[in-house]
Order: sequence, then C-alpha cells, then structure tokens
Amino acid sequence: MRAQHTRKTPATVRLARWSATNPWRAIGIWVALVVACLVIGSAAGTEKAGASDLGVGQSGRAGEIAREHGLVAPAAENILITAKAGALDRDVAQKAAARITDQARSLEDVAEVGEATASDDGSAYLVSVDLAGDPDKAQDHFGDLADVRKAVQEEFPDLRIEQIGDGSGGKAIEEQIGKDLAQAEMFSLPVTLVILMVAFGALIAAAVPVILAITAVAASIGLYGLASAVFPDPGSAANIIMMMGMAVGVDYSLFYVRREREERAKGRNRLDAIEIAAATSGHAVVVSALAVAVSMAGMYVAGDAIFSGLATAGIIVVVVACGGSLTVLPALLAKLGDKIDRPRVPLLWRLSAREDREPRVWKAMLRPALDHPRATLGISVIALGALALPTFGMKLQTTSFDDFPREMSVMQTYDRMTAAFPNKHAASNIVVLAPEGKAAETRAALDEAVAQTRNHPLYVKDDTAPVRVAQDGRAFSVQVTSPYGSAGDEAVDALDVLRDEILPSTVGKVAGAEFAVEGETAENVDYADHVKDKLPLVIGFVLLLTFVMMAFTFRSVVIAASAIAINLLSALAAFGLLVAVFQNTWAEGILDFTSNGAVISWLPLFLFVVLFGLSMDYHVFVVSRIREAAERGLNTRDAVERGITSSAGVITSAAIVMVSVFAVFATLSMMDMKQMGVGLAAAVLIDAVVVRIVVLPSLMVLLGTRNWWPGKVPGARAAARYTPPRPPYEVPTRSVG
Repeated sequence: MRAQHTRKTPATVRLARWSATNPWRAIGIWVALVVACLVIGSAAGTEKAGASDLGVGQSGRAGEIAREHGLVAPAAENILITAKAGALDRDVAQKAAARITDQARSLEDVAEVGEATASDDGSAYLVSVDLAGDPDKAQDHFGDLADVRKAVQEEFPDLRIEQIGDGSGGKAIEEQIGKDLAQAEMFSLPVTLVILMVAFGALIAAAVPVILAITAVAASIGLYGLASAVFPDPGSAANIIMMMGMAVGVDYSLFYVRREREERAKGRNRLDAIEIAAATSGHAVVVSALAVAVSMAGMYVAGDAIFSGLATAGIIVVVVACGGSLTVLPALLAKLGDKIDRPRVPLLWRLSAREDREPRVWKAMLRPALDHPRATLGISVIALGALALPTFGMKLQTTSFDDFPREMSVMQTYDRMTAAFPNKHAASNIVVLAPEGKAAETRAALDEAVAQTRNHPLYVKDDTAPVRVAQDGRAFSVQVTSPYGSAGDEAVDALDVLRDEILPSTVGKVAGAEFAVEGETAENVDYADHVKDKLPLVIGFVLLLTFVMMAFTFRSVVIAASAIAINLLSALAAFGLLVAVFQNTWAEGILDFTSNGAVISWLPLFLFVVLFGLSMDYHVFVVSRIREAAERGLNTRDAVERGITSSAGVITSAAIVMVSVFAVFATLSMMDMKQMGVGLAAAVLIDAVVVRIVVLPSLMVLLGTRNWWPGKVPGARAAARYTPPRPPYEVPTRSVG
C-alpha cells in the first residue's frame, strides 16, 4: 500500500464503489425514483403557459390592460360550410347554418353565437361562436360544439361542415406535436441502438445506455410536471426532454462504459475498472453536465416564460441523466460483468474489441493539424467563418398559424375559411386606456383610428368588429384585420402603419391616453425584438460562467479562453448553416418544408445555449484525455495526438448518436422542431469533425506548454518517471458482491 501517495477519493469514485458493491440496492433505488417521479408528476399534471405568461413588449402590455379591465377577448370558434363538390346549394347551406346556430346557443360552453354570414361569392357560409370560460383553456370547452357540428354534418352529407378556432386549432396542433414526438421516439430508439451495437459489438452493451436514457427521460418528464408550477410549459418541454435526454443520456453512459471496457482490456479487475472509469470518464461527465446546465441556465436571463420553461426542462433531464450514469450505471456494469459483452455480433465484435489497435485513420486525419498547425488553423477558421457569414442576415419570426403543415386537416379548413372570408385572418387587437376624465375624448379618437383602418389598403374595408368597453368606462378594445397571413410582409407593414401612424395621430393626441396593439402579427414582431435585445445578455452570461468553470476545472486560463473561442466559432457556423437552409428555398424538397424566409424567433437563443453546452461536453472529454497524456510525460504534440486518437472512437460514436437523434427531429412536420433538429445536428457534426480533428489540435500544438498557463505544465516533473496510468487513490482489492 502506498499510503504516502494516497489522497481523498473523488466523489464520483465513492458513488461508483458503493453502487458496484451494492448493485441490487442501487438498481432498486433508481427504479423506485423513476416510478415515483412519473407517478407524482402525473398526479400533479403539467402547467401550460398562458397568454399572461408569454406576453412581451407592446403586445404584452395590451394583454395586461385587457386583463386588468375585463376586456380579454373570448375564445372563438368558426363553423365553415362549403360544398364537397360543385357549387354550394345556398338553401341547404342556410338550413345547416340555422341548425348549428340553434343548437349551439343552448350549449353551456357557448357564450354567444353570431348570425350566419355568406361569402361575397356565395361559395361558403360561416357561423362565428364565442366560447365561455378561460380563453387559455379553450381546448377544454369546444367539445360540445364539435359534437353539434358532427351531428349536423351527418344530417347534411352533401355539405362539408368544418370547425376551426382557438380551441379546435390548438387541439389539432397539440395532437400533431404528439404524433411528431411519437415518430421521433419510434425512429430514434432503433437508430441509436444500431449505432451503439456498431460501437460495442454486443447487444447488451448497446442496450444499457439506451435503457438508462429512456429512464432518465421518463423521470425528467415527471419531475418537470412538478417544476411547471413555477416554470410553465411553453409547449415544447416534452420535445426538449426527449431530444436532450436521449442525446446526453446515451452519451454519458457511452463515455463511462467505453472507459470501463478499456480498463478491463488492460487486465484490471471489474471493480478497479469501474472505479478508474468513475475517476476519469465519470469526472468528465460531471463537468460536461455542469457545462450544459450552466449554458442552459443562461436562458433564465431572458426573463420570459418560453425560455424559462425550456431551460428548466433541459437542466432537469441533463442532471437526471448525469445522476444515472454515476449511480445505477456502475451497478449495472458490476452486476452484468462479462455478460455485458453478450450476445456478440461477430464482425462488429471483432472490430470493437480491438481496443489496443493502432488508430491509423485518426492519426492520418490529425497529421495536417500536428505537422502544419498554423496553416491548418488558418484555413479551418476561414472556412468556419465563411459558413458563419449568413448568421448576420438572420431574420426572426415566431411560429404563426400560417406556418403549420398543410397536411393537417385543420390547416386546410383554415385556408378555405380565409380564402372565402379574408377578415378571418388573424386580427390585430387595439387596446386603449383613457386617463381620468377623458374617456369620451379617448373613445372618439379610437373611433377615428378605426375609421382610418377601414379606408387603408392594408386593412379589410368592411370589417364590422364592435368596440368593446370596460365596465369602468376607461378602457376600450377593438379588432382590425389585415387580409394577409399574419407572418407576411404585408401584415407587418399593416402593423407598422397602425402603431406608428394611425394610433399616434389619433389616440396619441389625447394627453395621458395609452394605446397598445396585440395579436398574432404584433406578438411575432415583439417577440423577435425581445430575443434580439436579450441575446447579448444571454451570450455574455454563458461565456462568463463557462470561462470560470473551465478555468477552475483545468486550472488554466488559456484552456478556458480557447474553449470559449473555439465553441463560439462552431456555434456561429451552425447558425450560418441554419440560415442558409431555412431562409432560402433550395432545401425545401430535401427537408419537406415551405420556407417563410425566417428562423423561428426563440431558436437562436435556445440553440446557442444548447450548442455551447454540448460543444463543451466534447471539449471537456477530449481535453481531459490530452491532459492525462501530458501528465504521463508526453510533450504537447504527442499528448494532443494520444488524447484525441484515444478518445476518437467514443467521441465519434457519441457524435453519431447525437446527430442521429437530432436528425430525426429534422424530419418532423412542425417548423420549430425541424429547424431545431437541423441546427443541433449540424452543430454536433461540425464540432465533432472540424473542431476536434482540425481546430483544437492545431491550436493546442501552436500554444504548446502555454496551454496550461498559469498552472503547472502537466507531466513536467513526471516526464522522467513515466509509468502506466494508475488511479490517483488507493484501489480496494475486494471483489464485487
């Protein structure tokens, strides 16, 4: 025993040792925790973010005034009547409309039913219905009206009777998201399993990371149900948990299992191999998870419900996945023992089992960076910079109703309705608050503003929406409609005219009067501006905390600064690719989408923090291997070569898993999920191939011993007495129980 060299055992090793020597207890505790999270989360339910949570800018202020003065517009539903084929029989259509109107008025969930109106060309009839209850919960109140529609449809089989509105449209979108999520699960699980079988050459070894990732996702969904009481779900939390959980959950387990197998291949016994894996890969997993969590915490700086909800979902699943890899994974490795390498896939097993083979391919790929670091670094930085250039032309736009896939039946109904009734495009809601004693003057000014919109070419002329008045008589609201899609340039121009010209020249002339405009177009514009304002703060927060964390982990300011620079360049290159794909039309056929000429507003900020965190994930793992090699006495060039080639297999496998999981999301129908999948897949690919094989090694070779400044140069004192690696603590000799 070498007591004089023994130091405190790392926490990751103590956890691994307890789990490995008490495997059934560790596995039982993990299963119980997962089940408890699911049960408690299901009982608590997931709180959804409402309009009051999501509002920002002027549209957010409009919603605030409306709520304070009881002017929140009720949820609306529309029953559209058209002919299934040929010309519409108006008499039959009127009878159907009358039947719907009479039956709808008797429903408890219906507040008001308007008279049926015919389109200008007589091809359609429309019955407008206001629902009772909370507009944010319209999906709970439209069911009885839908039953009426179905009954009338059966009575008039030659007509096409459809429903579209806040409740029915929201429900259809929610169901489509559920289908997309199920599709992602169906494809990502088998693809991940196949990739891991190639990496490990054995079915059980491949299944262990997948099972851990699935349980981490399940537990995280339950935990987020509790957390949503504080950070409500903006609508994408389950997708984020699924995507991030499968990616990092598999990666963390992959790092751990590969290192444990590597140590067993060197002749270590099972417990020693597990503890060495815990001291090395386990430590890297903790630092990597911390890096991802710190990056995602940057979204809290934005101060809105969407980013707070996404940050909470992402942090929960990363922490749970990390916890699983540090606790139950050692127990599984100890209990399975050599069985983890069964059943073997013959050819794949022979390839994966040769841990000590010469990594010729990786050495050949590294040669330019090692032999000509200055030229290699310059060329690669220029190439990544060129790829990043489109980033500076990025246009932002939130997902509007017009952006959803036309394969959805509800979108086909929406298109038929807006074609027949242009005033049914998303309206802008003007909300006005009069100062004390000036209600009449303010109302007159608002009437003048509405009259100007009726005569403006960007607005519907025959819009008859009434002015709604608050009970106290001080607040007013009225809807005006532009006959264009809410995300189109014409709709934005109409909003600008309303906000910057019409309202300032009318309501704005009344001293002390306040006006604000809300609606889908207004919310799109305001949220894009909000993201642009908050993005620099989030970037600064993430860069600062990541720098501090990396400097502390590696005791090197240079390593921290270079990590920041490299990963920032990688993220910008991914942004550039995202813009090039989705703001243009050349990739529409490849990825099955219709470009709206913009990137979804919340994606740049979200992608930045996730990309930065995932990039640091690989960076920490690779630099840790390089430092291990340097601590054994190798010079910088050899340490870089050893560190990268020894980790290349596991990094490549991990990157392929992540790219595959993210690429599945790129095949989904929802535009925000598609853009997120492409952005993340591109970033991981750039990071794993270009950054780790070209940029990082060339930069570290150029810096030489300055990499470790101001700390001591690893291996400087140990170079003369280089010995095979041993754990930096006393390894117990007892066997696994």
